[in-house]
Amino acid sequence: MARKKKSRNANRRSSIYFGADGCWHGRVTMGVKDDGKPDRRHVKRRGEGAYDAVVEAVQKLEQERQERVVRTPRNKSQTVADWLTYWLEEIARPNIRYKTYEGYENDIRNHLIPRIGAHKLENIQHEPERFEKVYVALAKAGLSQHTVHHVHITVRAAFREAKKRKAITENPFEIVKAPRVDEEEVEPFEVEEIQALLTAALKRRNGVRFVLALAIGTRKGETIGFRWSWLNKKTKVLRVRKQRQRHTYQHGCSDPATCAAGRHKTKACRQPCKRHKRQCPLPCPPDCTKHAMHCPQRIGGVVDVDVKSQAGRRGIRLPDQLFALLMEHEKTQAKERERAADLWHESDFMFTQPTGRPIDPRTDHDEWKALLAAAEVRDARLHDARHTAATVLLLLGVPLPAVMEIMGWSNSKIAKRYSHVTAAIQNSIAAQVNTLLWGPT
Repeated sequence: MARKKKSRNANRRSSIYFGADGCWHGRVTMGVKDDGKPDRRHVKRRGEGAYDAVVEAVQKLEQERQERVVRTPRNKSQTVADWLTYWLEEIARPNIRYKTYEGYENDIRNHLIPRIGAHKLENIQHEPERFEKVYVALAKAGLSQHTVHHVHITVRAAFREAKKRKAITENPFEIVKAPRVDEEEVEPFEVEEIQALLTAALKRRNGVRFVLALAIGTRKGETIGFRWSWLNKKTKVLRVRKQRQRHTYQHGCSDPATCAAGRHKTKACRQPCKRHKRQCPLPCPPDCTKHAMHCPQRIGGVVDVDVKSQAGRRGIRLPDQLFALLMEHEKTQAKERERAADLWHESDFMFTQPTGRPIDPRTDHDEWKALLAAAEVRDARLHDARHTAATVLLLLGVPLPAVMEIMGWSNSKIAKRYSHVTAAIQNSIAAQVNTLLWGPT
């Protein structure tokens, strides 16, 4: 029964009282805070029906306490933007790879916060349709199915963590329907195309690196990161340990705004602008911390990172012909070292620039496109060479566990994404069916 607050209730007992401020108040002990003090939640209502509303709120809190779904005490005004930013920087970033963080950050900064960031976290947990509307809006804006689906993966991970940490009591993604995404069909190179690429690659400087990608499916970052010390010339086994990856530059100084002061854009472009082909960038804000590539103590650029998984750290027994090509490449590199003389930067990299420095991923991309043109082969990604290598191994009848070891896969399901039924495989199947039903021809 409601009473005016005159005496103290027993520990962990809820209380409802009418305060001097003209409001009905309810207080419920939900547990203990991190500092050891009681976690005492407070609700208040004013006006007609205030008492019944407080009773209902108190009962709901007591039910949460009973069912052990107590929300972590947070500011009631916490927004979706607050939580997504906290999750990204404090929870996700220390435990994920740089490229994964980069993808999460793009989804949150550019797609999620502008559309649902202002919603209260406490309210949106009960509104799963809000997220589905975001997916529809992104699709209408012209984003690809894969991009929209990646946004879904990001926000789903953030809200699952919110439920685990009791920032919310309900996970809306138990209801939210994921956006549709059609698997992109990758067409691997046919045997004739592979042969044309191999012929053209061996005529180019450092072309053996593309032969590695086509023959044994090494990733671009793995290939340009190979060291000679990782190759056992007796066993002809090449170890995959690291991969080269480009990271966005960050300031390494203590005052980024002052560091690049001379690089700040202070005025808007005069129209019509002939300098920028796309939309002109806006002037920099007073506290701009960009332009990190000009910082003398900059961090980032092309760096060595661990491969994707433990399975990615593997040893590959090279075919004899491929090993011989690498030995020829080593002799060619030795001649380049002599010609460069003092300009040569000594390193252990297997594939380098004419001065011995490692190859930049962007340069590698341009070289691949030039190779396709020289071989008169259709346009394709360098990563498609990995699909081709997997298909060739399966075409040769290599057992799946061995293919997984060579390709560095940790899950057999990945094989479905990388192996394809090419014309050569179809012809082989047709020949086998023909022999079975009608006998050898």
